[in-house]
Amino acid sequence: MEAARTICIGFDVGKAAHRACAVSRASGEILFNKALENREGPIDETLALAGEGALVVVDQKRNIGALVLERARAAGMEVAYLPGLAMKRARDMFPGAAKTDEIDAEVIARTAIGMPWCLRPVAEDAGSGAETRLLASQRRFLTKCSTQSKNRLRSALLEVDPAFEAAVDLGAAWQVGVLSRFGGAPGIAAAGRKGYRTFAVKKSGAPEAAADGLWDAALASAKSGRPHTAAEDAAVRMLAERIEEDLARAASVRESMDALLAGDAVYRALLTVPGIGPKTASALVAGVDIGLFSSHDKLASFTGLAPSNRQSGTSLDSASSSKTGNKELKNLLVFSCNSLVGTDNEFGRYYDACRARGMRHNKALKAVARKRLKVIFAVMRDARPYVRA
Repeated sequence: MEAARTICIGFDVGKAAHRACAVSRASGEILFNKALENREGPIDETLALAGEGALVVVDQKRNIGALVLERARAAGMEVAYLPGLAMKRARDMFPGAAKTDEIDAEVIARTAIGMPWCLRPVAEDAGSGAETRLLASQRRFLTKCSTQSKNRLRSALLEVDPAFEAAVDLGAAWQVGVLSRFGGAPGIAAAGRKGYRTFAVKKSGAPEAAADGLWDAALASAKSGRPHTAAEDAAVRMLAERIEEDLARAASVRESMDALLAGDAVYRALLTVPGIGPKTASALVAGVDIGLFSSHDKLASFTGLAPSNRQSGTSLDSASSSKTGNKELKNLLVFSCNSLVGTDNEFGRYYDACRARGMRHNKALKAVARKRLKVIFAVMRDARPYVRA
């Protein structure tokens, strides 16, 4: 951040209201520390109090912090973001243990002045970046909802009959459809073998052997003498219907993302990198604003692929896997390297070399992911396809 900025405003943002603290760089004096509504008028008035050229720092750059950044940019001010973990650690260095919005706003402003390296730039969304990120976020939400419903459905089935629960595969769409249509084991049995097979095999496309297996399990459960209630069937139907709806919406969002990304040059270029498929490429486009990273080392730190070095006194240096960074991206980048094992490209050969040095499989995969990230950085920066070495 530019040292010439004379005033820094720290915003502790909230859904309905924010707290803004303006601090002078020269004297360290608090110019104001005030509460304001999360509305354009109050935000503009607060920014005007600081005058042109102030540095505006928020603790959340998305959602509740978006309007502050928008208005600050409109006023020609520089903006930055202080990550939550950095803010928490900075607050621990201030005297007193109290946590209030007033103190948090001051912490943000003083940290921006005294430790500017803690700040992260906030780039403006270009092209389809904002839309892609919104769709990716919605897809993650729908997937999470369907997973929660699956866990709840398994719990309901397990409580009634563990044997039937074990026979159910919620990863098979046709089985979810069966449970949505008929309910639990009693509902399936009541439909009769013909009615069940008509729906499962002819309408839902279930393999005949798998359909017969679920029928046998449902029939055995229904005849076992275990108590079955109408509430059980209702709960099973409700949860299965919700799973179907969430998965259908997630698929629709996926189609929208695919259509949007089809014209994205960076996405198409990423698909040329060995081991990078549509899922990883879309996650990189949605989760990485490459303009914010000056080097592949910075990108490695963001994704958690940069090793964590440790050294104390006369002890030997050691490097271990970083626990920070974007875990979702890190997992995608590492596990996608499994497809490179045994290949004859530079990454497959590098994996073999790592294993020859005594590295275990997982550690070798992380090393390959880190090496490949150099290529990913260049491809995203230049929006040019990968050329095999």
